[in-house]
Amino acid sequence: MTGLGNLIERNTKMYFKDKGIFFTSLITPLILLVLYATFLANVYKDSFMSAIPEFIKVSDELVDAMVSGQLFSSLLAVCTITVAFCSNMLMVQDKVTGAKKDLCVTPVKKSTLALSYYIATFISTMIICLVATLACLIYIYNTGWYMTVSDVGYILLDVFLLVMFGTALSSIINMFLSSQGQISAVGSIVSSCYGFICGAYMPIASFSKGLQKVLSFLPGTYGTSILRNHALRGVFEEMSSIGFPKEVVTGLRDAVDCNIYFFGDKVEISSMYIYLASAVVILVAVYVILNMVMKNKAK
Repeated sequence: MTGLGNLIERNTKMYFKDKGIFFTSLITPLILLVLYATFLANVYKDSFMSAIPEFIKVSDELVDAMVSGQLFSSLLAVCTITVAFCSNMLMVQDKVTGAKKDLCVTPVKKSTLALSYYIATFISTMIICLVATLACLIYIYNTGWYMTVSDVGYILLDVFLLVMFGTALSSIINMFLSSQGQISAVGSIVSSCYGFICGAYMPIASFSKGLQKVLSFLPGTYGTSILRNHALRGVFEEMSSIGFPKEVVTGLRDAVDCNIYFFGDKVEISSMYIYLASAVVILVAVYVILNMVMKNKAK
């Protein structure tokens, strides 16, 4: 374990010493928060207001809380994955610079080296995402706070699981990359596409029925949904307490993907957790198996 600990420390330090990657990873969520609040807030607000019957009066604070909760969950759903890919670039950079060959010459096992990349990426990504979470909570506090301590605790759990998922996914994909160009290409694809397929940029409920069924198989869909549920739980509770009809609240929950349906059946939050956690276990297992297979081929 001493060798593993040293490698984790080395990989983590290498990430934070690379100022370009580190500051890009740190600043990107904050820039996205500003962009989301500037450009998407009005879109979400208009969509929200159009879904409320005219006879129902809603306070500006409640509307802002609804919008900020949706922005908050969208940002974290994307950053937990994209930052993981950015943090995991060291795995590929070690191939490019030849550092991995030097490490493999030492008595360190390849399995230990692979595990060190995973854990170091998780630590680095978690630090960045916790900073992003704090910034988002400050933003929500200033726009409309309806959360409880329990909600914040669940959000931290959601971030933890999504970082585990993002780290496992990036570890598998980055195993097959071997150049700076490939890193840039994969990073661009993930950054531009993931937000759409996980329902962060546009609610999945707004897609066609066929596409909704396809996306209902993806773990990222449920990751976004559990974040939405915990970010907006207090808002929907307040709506119910001030007299919103149950049908209106359900319709709003459907519209922002708090309610996800798998071939017509509503998926409970507990099932979302099980599915996301299972996806993490499966991806980690695939990562381990791939390392074993590549190790045997190398022999």
